[in-house]
Amino acid sequence: MGDVLWTPPADVRERSRIGGYLRWLAEHRGLEFADYDALWQWSVTDLAAFWRSIWEFFEVVAHTPPTATLTDPAMPGTRWFPGATLNYAENVLRMPGRGDDDPVVIAYGQTRPPVTLTAAELREQVRRVAAGLRRLGVGPGDRVAAYAPNIPETYVLLLATASLGAIFSSCAPEFGTRSVTDRWQQIEPKVLVAVDGYRYGDKPVDRRGEVAAIRAALSSLQHTVGIAYLDPAGVPPQGALSWDELAAGTDEPLAFTPVPFDHPLYVLYSSGTTGLPKPIVHGHGGILLEHLKMLALHHDLGPADRFFWFTTTGWMMWNFLVSGPAVGATIVLFDGNPGHPDLGALWRLAAETRTTYFGTSAPFLLACRKAGLVPREIADLSALRGVGSTGAPLPAEGFTWVYENVGDRLQLQSLSGGTDVCTGFVGGVPLLPVHAGEITCRALGAKVEARSADGSPVIGELGELVITAPMPSMPVGFWNDPDGVRYREAYFEVYPGVWRHGDWITINERGGCVITGRSDATLNRGGVRLGTAEFYSVVEGLDEVVDSVVVHLEDDQGGAGELLLFVVLAEGLELDDALRKKICRELRTALSPRHVPDEIHQVRAVPRTLSAKKLEVPVKKILTGTPVDSAAAKGALANPESLTAFATFAQRRPHPNTPTPP
Repeated sequence: MGDVLWTPPADVRERSRIGGYLRWLAEHRGLEFADYDALWQWSVTDLAAFWRSIWEFFEVVAHTPPTATLTDPAMPGTRWFPGATLNYAENVLRMPGRGDDDPVVIAYGQTRPPVTLTAAELREQVRRVAAGLRRLGVGPGDRVAAYAPNIPETYVLLLATASLGAIFSSCAPEFGTRSVTDRWQQIEPKVLVAVDGYRYGDKPVDRRGEVAAIRAALSSLQHTVGIAYLDPAGVPPQGALSWDELAAGTDEPLAFTPVPFDHPLYVLYSSGTTGLPKPIVHGHGGILLEHLKMLALHHDLGPADRFFWFTTTGWMMWNFLVSGPAVGATIVLFDGNPGHPDLGALWRLAAETRTTYFGTSAPFLLACRKAGLVPREIADLSALRGVGSTGAPLPAEGFTWVYENVGDRLQLQSLSGGTDVCTGFVGGVPLLPVHAGEITCRALGAKVEARSADGSPVIGELGELVITAPMPSMPVGFWNDPDGVRYREAYFEVYPGVWRHGDWITINERGGCVITGRSDATLNRGGVRLGTAEFYSVVEGLDEVVDSVVVHLEDDQGGAGELLLFVVLAEGLELDDALRKKICRELRTALSPRHVPDEIHQVRAVPRTLSAKKLEVPVKKILTGTPVDSAAAKGALANPESLTAFATFAQRRPHPNTPTPP
């Protein structure tokens, strides 16, 4: 681990936004920090001073000032900036450093020609849609739901909803009816805004049937608004308004309802792979401060930047991306199939839009590597200075591929966080070098630690990822959980007063981090805990293997249990003994004899959520006898049919603790 692939320029403090923040701290607070580690230590020990400095440095627009920065720092239950009233949309639409005619939203997709909105056009559209929502009776606390892709209308709707103090929730239109109703029946929206369909690559996908079923299932709905996206000449569903009618506008000025710091802004949902998805409520102030900090100080984004992240509206990275204008950045939206007509599509989009920061997922970067793609040869990426990777751990070979094939002068930032905090709490920063296979640092204000089995903090060894001090973007709660029971169970049950996130992390001496997979999907062989991420990087590095999932079935008698590997092979290949031996040899050599699976089986697909996360835990449950319908919420899956093979396999197998004959 740890080859240095990028080093900050000597004048990084003069050129970066975090350098400007350090100068401000010296001038206004008399605080000087020798290096990033010293700054981080201060940010997680003097929480009140740090978060107040973020508020003041970014000149947050408030209607009434806070009476304090935080009440009791104990978790859960910390209250941030009591007494303050503000509005997220007002702070985003300030767009610091941008003139009225500057483009601030650039939207590309496979369904219609590109759309650009200037700062003035974005404000005007938000004004009109807010007036339209007000006419429909939407006010503070009402829920507005969007069944819509990553297009300007969805963004305008979020800002218009927030401007009224109402609460936004989005589902990407590839979500099936059941996934959507599982989410929205919990929050009872008053208004539904929905597209008629979309194109994925060159394939039209009609969603009118799903929209009708969603409307029928939501008894709380008072109004539906149709966006004619797939068929611009189409008419809205019966009894619904068109988007143009909603945005017909009046002369009402753009106004922002002042709301308390922790007033609900939007509801995001956990993957919902088992049981109903958790409705996670995020607040106006916490999201605003967290995103200002991350986008400007960590991603170094400002008015000169064009910021892209490949995401759908069903993933928290969309919510993160669309805060970009709050730091003056232009956002680049994309809706469609990232592999159409080939894996070069997004890199060509980056060239065409002069994107300066290109965000994507680790699986996308690894797919490009596997396909032998050299993005810098097929697209002019000279504007690019940052690449972001999240969604899964990025192994060292992914880092090396970026520096060899995308650009050797850009900063690659691998980050990890979650829907639960709507940010990354470990990531990159302009002040520190990039080491292969390593997340550079813990983010400012995020007191991330690794905990050993006995609960003590560890450095340099694998531990449970915990957060030991509160962050403003921790949820204000779960929807319909008045006494906070579900919220406490989700994060605070294992270590009282400490947030347990559910990932395995190793934090090294220099503060670099490696995340090795979900702690509930860990492989525990002979007392050694193995993360799944390193396993996949070896197996999927083989040309023959397209995808894989590994599970460890523990032996309740205390034996070694069984390690089962399931592989999806390249077109036309069959798993034979030669390939089994090759996979075992690679794992033994690259990792250890403990990583060699007891059995390897071929499957047609690995079950994944709609945001492409592998479902190790549901697969494990199915293999140990849990019925498919109880093991996973099929509506949350991109490919629910993939579970059947595991159920069939489980039925054919002897009881997990019966030794298999050699």
